Amino acid sequence: MLENSLALLILVISSSLLFDYINGFNDTANAIATCVSTRALSIRSAVIMAAVLNFIGALVSTKVAATIGKGIVDPNSITQFVILAGVSGSIIWGLITYYFAIPSSSSHAIIGGLIGAVVAHSHNFASLHWVGIRKIILSLVISPILGLIVGFFFMVALLWIFRNQSPFSVNKGFRKLQIVSAAFMAFAHGTADAQKAMGVITIALISYGSLHSFHVPWLVMASCATAMSLGTAMGGWRIIKTVGKDFVKLQPIHGFCVQTSAAFIIICASALGLPTSTTHVITSSILGIGLSKRLSAINWKIATSMLYAWVLTIPAAGFLSFLIFSLLKAFVIK
Repeated sequence: MLENSLALLILVISSSLLFDYINGFNDTANAIATCVSTRALSIRSAVIMAAVLNFIGALVSTKVAATIGKGIVDPNSITQFVILAGVSGSIIWGLITYYFAIPSSSSHAIIGGLIGAVVAHSHNFASLHWVGIRKIILSLVISPILGLIVGFFFMVALLWIFRNQSPFSVNKGFRKLQIVSAAFMAFAHGTADAQKAMGVITIALISYGSLHSFHVPWLVMASCATAMSLGTAMGGWRIIKTVGKDFVKLQPIHGFCVQTSAAFIIICASALGLPTSTTHVITSSILGIGLSKRLSAINWKIATSMLYAWVLTIPAAGFLSFLIFSLLKAFVIK
């Protein structure tokens, strides 16, 4: 197989779309878990709504795609095999965490995967854009902290505003409002997560020679949006249960607060071209809501397993991609 063959380009694009598809069903829980757990929507209705709004959100902007495509390494300095290894490592890690029903970050996975593959290709860290990587990682670290803070104080404010209302009437009203917040969250998820695969496919097209500068073609945008929405339509049932039911017991007012807080942070970051982890932001928002109730309201065993996944994702995906590129170099690359 030649380094710049059309067959290899098709394989890279297919792998990137598969990553987006897996991202869709792996992250479905982020958009709909809380409204399903509070019975604001049936699973079927919630998944269909999330799929449609994920698609729409993915077409809004390409700022995050540009950050991923140009912020980690110079698109002109990497090969399609590097991209293939980076995406493959990300996919494998995503499937591992899905199997164990642990919410993990597809954003962290693709970043770690690209870094690992680039290092395996160049045999050093000099070819990495450390300024861009620091910016990306800083965004990924700060956004869940904001999710916890915004979720906590938003929840406290809502409880104070409706302090004289009966729990029944409050939950009845917020069950309807939660449908709106779930739609907002699904749209926000599309603006952030589908962008990663767009960035990867665009740098593959640059490597192949189809593009001479970084800009995301409309067909790439539509393909990634479709893959994300199809994955979302499949539903991430295992993780929906973990996020929506097992982590913190939620009522409709809590679900509304979680989704609105997380969606606001994600959309603001996407508008600035900053990648965020939808998984991290929404689970940290749930944690903030749990803390507003009491410490015992949180399933700390699940919180710990999530923390382990968050810490391990970048190095684990990086290691897998490093290993995959090394195997490709040994047996395939001429």
